[in-house]
Amino acid sequence: MIYIVSGLPRSGTSLAMQMVAAGGIPVLTDGLRSSDPNNPRGYYEWERIKQLAQDPGCVAEAEGKAVKIISSLLMSLPGGHAYRVLFMMRALEEVVASQTAMISNLGTRGAALPAAAMPAALRAHRNQVIAWLGTRKEIAVMQLDYHALLADPAAHAVEIARFLGLPLDTEAMAKQVDPALHRQRTAQAL
Repeated sequence: MIYIVSGLPRSGTSLAMQMVAAGGIPVLTDGLRSSDPNNPRGYYEWERIKQLAQDPGCVAEAEGKAVKIISSLLMSLPGGHAYRVLFMMRALEEVVASQTAMISNLGTRGAALPAAAMPAALRAHRNQVIAWLGTRKEIAVMQLDYHALLADPAAHAVEIARFLGLPLDTEAMAKQVDPALHRQRTAQAL
């Protein structure tokens, strides 16, 4: 079994990785991308997984572990493994605002798409990925609403443990949720 945390960039994937790590699942990370003001608790990334499209076999290193894979790479998951995917769902306007803030903080450039067009493009991408995941028998998916997780971390920790089929420390998982780190807020729907 390979446990995957995914979603759009800036949708709460690092938080979900913190939760599963605290729950007791070994996480596959390399520590190359350290914590910063955009993610004060760290990114929990494994650089090699970014080569999944070119080297699908690399995912075998995640057997029995949790690994974070951005949504755009999920369609490169090879057969031959069983996967459980925690897919973070966050209001798209918040995702865009968080991405914009991070890009500004880092002094880098974002997508060449106008800001007003980003939510629709992200929605189309997310819908495509979720639909594709639904076609794969070896992939089970749990969509996690970011706002609901912040509102009731204890209940969601129990749901995550049940979905993953593991006796996780749900109390430790729930303690990873810090609503103060929810900085980009909107009242928009997912």
